[in-house]
Amino acid sequence: MLLSAEHLSINFGSRQLLEDVNFYLNEGDKIGVIGINGTGKSTFLKVLAGRLEADAGTISRNPNVQVSLLEQNPPMEDDATVLEQVFLHFPKEFRELNEYEAKSMLNRLGLPDYEQKVGTLSGGQRKRVALAAALIHPADVLILDEPTNHLDAEMTAWLEGWLRRFKGGLVMVTHDRYFLERVVNHITELSRGKLYHYEANYSKYLELKAQRAEMAEASERKRQSILRTEREWIMRGCRARTTKSKDRIERYEALKNQDAPETDDTVQLAAASSRLGKKLIELHNVSKSYGQRAVIRDFSYNLLRNDRIGIVGHNGAGKSTLLRLFAGELTPDSGTVDIGTTVKIGHFSQEGRELDLNQRVYDFIHEIGDEVRTDEGTFTAKAMMERFLFPGDLQSIPIGRLSGGERRRLYLLSVLMEAPNVLLLDEPTNDLDVMTLSILEDYLQGFPGPILIVSHDRFLLDKLAEQVFEVRDGEVLRYTGNWSDWQAKRKEEETPVKVEESKMAQERPRERKLKFTFKEQREYETIDADLAALERQISECEEAQGACGSDYVKLQDLQAKQAELEAALEAKTERWMYLNELKEKIDAQDT
Repeated sequence: MLLSAEHLSINFGSRQLLEDVNFYLNEGDKIGVIGINGTGKSTFLKVLAGRLEADAGTISRNPNVQVSLLEQNPPMEDDATVLEQVFLHFPKEFRELNEYEAKSMLNRLGLPDYEQKVGTLSGGQRKRVALAAALIHPADVLILDEPTNHLDAEMTAWLEGWLRRFKGGLVMVTHDRYFLERVVNHITELSRGKLYHYEANYSKYLELKAQRAEMAEASERKRQSILRTEREWIMRGCRARTTKSKDRIERYEALKNQDAPETDDTVQLAAASSRLGKKLIELHNVSKSYGQRAVIRDFSYNLLRNDRIGIVGHNGAGKSTLLRLFAGELTPDSGTVDIGTTVKIGHFSQEGRELDLNQRVYDFIHEIGDEVRTDEGTFTAKAMMERFLFPGDLQSIPIGRLSGGERRRLYLLSVLMEAPNVLLLDEPTNDLDVMTLSILEDYLQGFPGPILIVSHDRFLLDKLAEQVFEVRDGEVLRYTGNWSDWQAKRKEEETPVKVEESKMAQERPRERKLKFTFKEQREYETIDADLAALERQISECEEAQGACGSDYVKLQDLQAKQAELEAALEAKTERWMYLNELKEKIDAQDT
C-alpha cells in the first residue's frame, strides 16, 4: 500500500466536499479522478499530497514513500529561470545528476530556452514547467491536476507514454478522455460527497456506471410499486387499521422514508442563437506577423454556415491569432477581414472575461442579459444559471469563491447567454469536467451556425470537426475530416519525406569519419560487465526480499533499492544500444 485515506471528510466553507470516504492507492494503480466542477477534486488531491489538512479522517503513507504533486495553478518564482524553477526544491547534487533529463523533458514540452525567466512565461508555459518539475521528482506517487492542459498533440502523446511506463502509483484529475482511456486502470468518481470506485478505464467506466444507474432505477421502481400496494392496504378504512400488523406498518413507514437514489446533476445546454444572413466571415489574403516572425501568411477563407473546423498546431504556432482574426479582434498586417452584418460572434477565449471576484454570480450573468431565447423556449438568467449547475446558494456568492472549473463554466454560460450565431472557441475544454464536456459536445453538434474550435482535446475534435486547419510555419494547411483523419494524413505526408532524406544521406559525401572518443571507447569495453553486475544485484535484491519475512521496513528498503537498480539498468541498456549502433557505423566505414 502506497497511500490510504480512511473516513475522510472535507469541508469548503459551508459546502461538504467529501463525507466519510475511503481511498486506497497501491503500486501500479493509475487512478483517474472525475466529477463535476466544484465537487472538490483539486482539494481532494491536495489533501492526499499533504498540502491541505482534512476536517476529519486519516491519511496514511509509508515514511519512505515520496509524493510529487502538480497543482492546477502551481506557485512559481518569477525571478527564477526555467531550469532553476524545475530544481527549485531539490539539492544541488540532485540537479547535477538530473539536469540532462530535465532539459530533455523541457524540450519535449516546448520549452527549449532554459534560461528564460519564469515571470515572462505565459500561463500555459508555467504549467508545463511545473509538470517537468513534478515528473523529474523521484516519486513513488504522482498526483497530477489537469496535466494535459496547455499541451499540444505531440506533448500529450509523449506524456501519455511516460505515465504508462511509470511504475509507481498515479492519481490524476484530467478532462482528456483519450488520456483516461489509455493511461488509467481505475476510475474514482466524486459525486455528492462520496467516492465511487471502478476498476476500469474510461470506456469500461461508462458501461459500469450505466449499469449502476439502471440497477438504482430498477430498485426505485420496485420500491414505488411496493409503496403503492402498502399505501392501499394502510388506507383501507379506520376499522381495519386496528387489526393490522404493527410490523407491517413499521416496514411501510421505513420504506416511505427511504431516500430515492441520488442522480448526478447535469449541465443542460440549449442552443440559443440569432438569425444569420448569407454573408458570414471572409478572410482575403490575410497575413499577421509579430516582429520578424510571420504567424499567418497570405491566408484566405470564406466561412460557411455548416462549417465545423478544428484548428490544431504546436503551441505558439498562431492558432489563437487565427481565431482572433476571424473574430475581427486583431487587425491583419495585410489583407482584409469582412464580417457580415448579421454575424454575432461568441468568442470563448483562453483568457476569458475579466471577472470581478467580488461580484456575485447572479449579478455577473444579469448584466449580460435578463433572459435568453432557445429552441426549448425563453429562459431567465436565473433559470439558465440553474441549468448550468449554479443553484440559488451558488448564485448569491462572490465569483472569487468558485472553483477554477466553476468559473470556466460561468464564462461559457456568459458567452452562450449572448445568443451568438457564430462560435469561436479557444481551448473550451480546459478545466471542464468530463460530464460537462459530453453535454457541451451535444450542444455544439446541435448548434445551427458555424463553429471554429482551437483545441488539444482529441476526443472533442474527433466527435465535432469535419475539417482541420493546421497552423504550421506561417501557413494554414486544410484537411478534410476529424482529428484522427488529420493524424493519418500527416503521417502519410511525413513518410516519403523521411525516405527521401535517407536517400540523400546515403548519397552525401563523407566529410568526416566516425570514431569513438577515448571515454566512449573505455565505456564500450566495460559496459557488458556493468550490465551483468546490475542484473546480478537485482537478482540478489529479489532473493533478499523473499527472505525478509515480516520485516516490513527492510522489505520497503529492498523494494526501493530494486527500483533504483532497475532504473540504472534501463539507462545503462539505452547507453549500450547507442554505443553498439555507433560501433556498427564505425565498422561500416571500413568496409
